[in-house]
Amino acid sequence: MKPKVKIGLFEFACVIWMAMAGSLLHFAFELTEFWTPMAYLAAVNESAWEHVKMYFWPGLFFAIAQYTYTRGIANNYWLGKGLGLLTMPLAIFAMYFGYLEYVNIAGGEPSLGLMIGIMLAGIAAGQFVSYKILTSEPLESRADGRVEWRTAPVTAAVYSVLLVAFSTFTYMPPKLAVFEHFYCYQYTGEYGILDDYEPYRVFPKVDEDGNTVAGGGVNYCANVQGDQQIAMN
Repeated sequence: MKPKVKIGLFEFACVIWMAMAGSLLHFAFELTEFWTPMAYLAAVNESAWEHVKMYFWPGLFFAIAQYTYTRGIANNYWLGKGLGLLTMPLAIFAMYFGYLEYVNIAGGEPSLGLMIGIMLAGIAAGQFVSYKILTSEPLESRADGRVEWRTAPVTAAVYSVLLVAFSTFTYMPPKLAVFEHFYCYQYTGEYGILDDYEPYRVFPKVDEDGNTVAGGGVNYCANVQGDQQIAMN
C-alpha cells in the first residue's frame, strides 16, 4: 500500500473514531452520575467549548496510537497531528458561530442536523490538515549539514496550549460566550460544571424512593420546544 494511501485511511478512520467517541463523551458525564473526574474528558454543559473538548481527547488518543503504525512513512508527525487538533476547534467555532449569526439575522431556529454537520466538517478539516503535513516533505530544512530551523519548539507550543486549555477551562471557564451553557439554543448564564443538572437530564433515573424519573431524551430540545408551545397555547 502506498504511504499516502495508508496515511489517508488512518486520517479517515480518525474522523469516524472522533465522531463516535465524541458522541459518547457528550453523555458520559451524566451516565457516570456527574462524576467530577469524568469532566476532564466529557462535556459538562452545552457550550461550544465543551463540544470541541469531547472531540479533542479522542483525537489525541488516536494520534498516539497511530504513531506506532505510520511513524515510518509519515513526515512531521507530531507537528501535523498537533496542528490538526488545533484546526479542529478553530474550524468548528468559525462555522458554528457563523451559522448562529446567520440564523439570528435570517430568523428561524438552528437545525440540529446542520449543527452535527458542522462538527463533522470541523473534525474532517483538522484531519485534512494533519494529512497534508504528514505527507509533505520534512519541514526541518537543512543546509551544509545543519538544521536551519526546528519544528520541535512549534510542536511543543501547540501541544502545551491545547493540553492546558482543555485541561483547565472546564474547571475554570472564562466568562465568554464560547464557554457559556447553550441549552436548546439559549444561553443560560452558566459556565463550566453546573450547580444543578436535574433540569437538563437526558436519561431517566431512579430516585431515592425507587421511582423512575423521566429524562428529556436524546432529542431533548424538541421536547423542550414542544412543552413551550403547549404552555403558550
